[in-house]
Amino acid sequence: MDIKAPDLGVDSAEVSEIMVEVGDVIAKDDNIILLESDKASVEVPSSAAGKVTKISVAIGDQVSEGMVLIELESEADSAEESSDSASDADQKADDEKDTNVAPETESAAEAKPAATESSAKPASNAGKATTHALPDLGVDEAQVSEIMVSVGDIVSAEQSILLIESDKASVEVPAPVAGKVEKILVEAGDMVANGQDFIIIVSDADTSDSQDSALAKSDDNVSKDNVSKDSADKDDSAAQPKTTGEPKQAAKTDTAASKTDSKLTETQVNEKLVDVYAGPAVRKLARQLGVDISQVTGSAVNERILKEDLFAHVKESLTTQKAAPASSGTISSGLPKLPDMSNTEIWGETDTQDLSRLQKVSIPQLNYNTLLPQVTQFDLSDITETEKLRGELKGGMKSEGIGFTILAFVVKATAYALTQHPRFNSHLSDDNTQVILRKSVNMGIAVATDDGLIVPVIKNVQDKGLKQIAIEIGELAVKARDKKLSTKDLQGASFTISSQGNLGGTAFTPLVNWPQVGILGVSEASMQPRWDAKTQSFEPRLMLPLSLSYDHRVINGADAAVFTRYIATLLADPRRILI
Repeated sequence: MDIKAPDLGVDSAEVSEIMVEVGDVIAKDDNIILLESDKASVEVPSSAAGKVTKISVAIGDQVSEGMVLIELESEADSAEESSDSASDADQKADDEKDTNVAPETESAAEAKPAATESSAKPASNAGKATTHALPDLGVDEAQVSEIMVSVGDIVSAEQSILLIESDKASVEVPAPVAGKVEKILVEAGDMVANGQDFIIIVSDADTSDSQDSALAKSDDNVSKDNVSKDSADKDDSAAQPKTTGEPKQAAKTDTAASKTDSKLTETQVNEKLVDVYAGPAVRKLARQLGVDISQVTGSAVNERILKEDLFAHVKESLTTQKAAPASSGTISSGLPKLPDMSNTEIWGETDTQDLSRLQKVSIPQLNYNTLLPQVTQFDLSDITETEKLRGELKGGMKSEGIGFTILAFVVKATAYALTQHPRFNSHLSDDNTQVILRKSVNMGIAVATDDGLIVPVIKNVQDKGLKQIAIEIGELAVKARDKKLSTKDLQGASFTISSQGNLGGTAFTPLVNWPQVGILGVSEASMQPRWDAKTQSFEPRLMLPLSLSYDHRVINGADAAVFTRYIATLLADPRRILI
């Protein structure tokens, strides 16, 4: 029987660990392979029970849906062999009945049913342990922040057993049924996804059956006890994960002895990945950067290593030529430490407030701006006519439940300008020798929430009209404030717009969101007198302040001035976009 890879949620994933060996007897739903992609780690369970006869993949292989992972000798085949053996044994027993004395015959008759009951009962109990999957978390993936139960605990239905955290929300996952926790399939710090198996529970009914069975077995003979013990040992063996302690110990020794002064080879990095606490995307990034990840200290729960920790480590290594301090649990901004503020006569009374999770996650990204030579170009756009057009259209939009603001025009005009000036829709290569031009415009829209600023992304804006853009702006804003944005909603931006709406202010200097090379800030529009050469008089016009910040390594000042003026011109007369 071939056991194939199920739908992985991605096109392909890498075999990170093989959890069985040829000859192992496994039960249905036992984990056999650990797969890792850039987004998640997935333990693949067996879809059938039986004996492993062949393993068709190796560590490091790329597998996709439908690919054969292992081959099994099914339980049906084993049962048929057992049945044949049992028939031979029964025939032998019948032959002996004709020659043995009556007491021996009676004893054999009593022993046979006992052995049959003993061999069947463990299989029945094993089938009642149920594996449960995570419910819809509201996001594509989230991190296990806390495990609230232990193996052996008795839980009630709806009792909280896991705390799951994403950048947007914290969710307590309840127990799906009441019963005894047999196995926990995730660990604190793991990234998990909707529908992923996370716990095995023996329900209350199964526990009662086990207790009744134990009472019934109290008068069994020694032969029956031995059969039960063998079966139980077999179950325990199947439940134990396969581990190879020696390679890990060797990798740990190599890690302690290695130096971080030079970039490691991919093979060396892979060896050091064995004992670190990091997700698949971080592991891949470490391989790409050639970073000795064992020297990086994680800033997340249980010192789990994040991408930001890798970037901070690289930054500090480049500036100081030293490894990151092993004792540091935070990411350094490069600033000196705060002075001692314990003296209230000098500093007065102080209070401490924790930053939100979103703010903590944003800080490493903001620290990148210290490495970017940024300049800001300011301009004004006369949107008087555009605002009249918006006023004519917004009534019909409102009747359809669509909020139609000037931001939709800004997004559309900026997207069109980016197609005409593609250098602003690009990224600088790591070696600073090439510009990577994006062929589509994925626009990040900064949204203010109670927890801080967040930037969801509208994909392929160059192909969308004003109405569709307005719809997606509204949908993403609601999801951001309700903490329901998925990972996909936050990834892939090629340029960003930060609009302060009607909050006030005349201009500001937005920070470039690396690895992008530009960001457009939009302040509150105001009526201002503008000189009309035709009428030789001042006229009141609605002027919109624009602030373009850009990475000066990629964008020249003259190009930035032309680009900003081009956006201002398009906003003054959106019909130009149709030409």
